[in-house]
Amino acid sequence: MAVLSSLVLFSCFLLLGSAFGATYLEGLLPNGNFEEAPNKTNLIKKTVIKGKYSLPKWEINGLVEYISGGPQPGGMYFNVAHGVHAVRLGNDASVSQTIPVKNGSLYALTFGASRTCAQDEVLRVSVLPQTGDLPLQTLYSSNGGDTYAWGFRATSDFARVSFHNPGAQENPSCGPLLDAVAIKELFPPRPTRANLVKNGNFEEIPHLLMNSSNGILLPPRQEDLTSPLPGWIIESLKAVKIIDSKHFNVPFGFAAIELVAGRESAIAQIIRTIPNKYYNLSFSVGDAKNGCHGSMMVEAFAGKDTIKVPFKSQGKGRFKRASLKFRAISARTRLTFFSSFYHTRVDDFGSLCGPVLDQVMVVPVARA
Repeated sequence: MAVLSSLVLFSCFLLLGSAFGATYLEGLLPNGNFEEAPNKTNLIKKTVIKGKYSLPKWEINGLVEYISGGPQPGGMYFNVAHGVHAVRLGNDASVSQTIPVKNGSLYALTFGASRTCAQDEVLRVSVLPQTGDLPLQTLYSSNGGDTYAWGFRATSDFARVSFHNPGAQENPSCGPLLDAVAIKELFPPRPTRANLVKNGNFEEIPHLLMNSSNGILLPPRQEDLTSPLPGWIIESLKAVKIIDSKHFNVPFGFAAIELVAGRESAIAQIIRTIPNKYYNLSFSVGDAKNGCHGSMMVEAFAGKDTIKVPFKSQGKGRFKRASLKFRAISARTRLTFFSSFYHTRVDDFGSLCGPVLDQVMVVPVARA
C-alpha cells in the first residue's frame, strides 16, 4: 500500500509540477526534501524513526534519524543546505522509494549529501541493477552543502531508488546526511557536422536544487552510458563540478564544468574519427568568478596529442579560447581534460575550486 500510494502521489506531482506532463520527469521526489515529517509517536528520542513506513513517501531500514539542521546534542552541528530537515543513515541503514520511469531512458538523481562524523563515510546509491559508492571524506565546500548527481538507465517502467550506508562505525548512528533528492530525465545529444563532441557546451545537465549555490558534483568513475553528464565520462579519482550561470560566471550558455581537484578531477569523451584525418579541438578556459585566484593550467589530450593552456585568474570571470590540431590514429579518439594544479578559494581555504571548461568543439580540418 505504501509503494502504491507513493506512485500515485508521484504521478500527481508530475501532472501538477511539470510543464512537460507526466511523461517527463524533473523535480523533487515525493517528500524528496524530507520536510514532511514522521508522526511524533514514531520518533524515539525525538530523532530515531520507528517503523518501516513512518517516513512519509519513503521506506526505511535500520537506524534512520530525522534531523533538523543546526546545533545537535553533544556539540555537533548539522548543516541542512536545501531546507530545514534531513535524514541521517546509521550503520547499514537505508531509505528507498519506487517511482515510475520510462524503460530505456537515462535519468540523473540530484541529492545533497555530507558526512556527519570524523570517520570516512560512504553513501551507496542504487537503482538496480546499477549501484555506486560515493565516498564522502572529501568536502568540496566548507559549509557542508555539497550536492551530487548520479546517473542511471531505466530497465523497466518502475525504478526503486535507494540510498544506503554500508558502513559499520563504533557509533551506530554515524553516517551520511541526506537532505534533498530530485530526478531529471536526460536526453543524450548527438554529434553534428558542426561539432563532433556530444554535449560540448555542457547544457544537458542534472536537475539543479533550489537554494543550491555550490554547483553539482559529479562522482568519479561514471561511465558514458549512465553518466549524469550525457556524452561525458568522469574517469578521475575525485569529482568534477557542474556550475550554472545563475550562481557563477560561465563562458557560454547556462552551464560549464569546473575542474575542482587538480589531476584527480578529469573528464573525457570518445568521439568518432577517421584514421589519418586532421581535426581541430577548441575549448574555453576561465574562472567562475567565485574567489578562485592564481595561476591555473588546463591540460587537454586528443589521442596522442596534448596541449597545456595556462590561465592567470584574477577572479573576475574572464576566459580565453585554446585550440589543438591533431591527427586521428584510429576510428575512436579519446578527449581528456584535467587541471594541472590544486586551488582553493582565497576567502575560504576549505572550499576546493579550479579552472572552468566550456565550449568544447572538434571539427575536421585540412592538413595544412
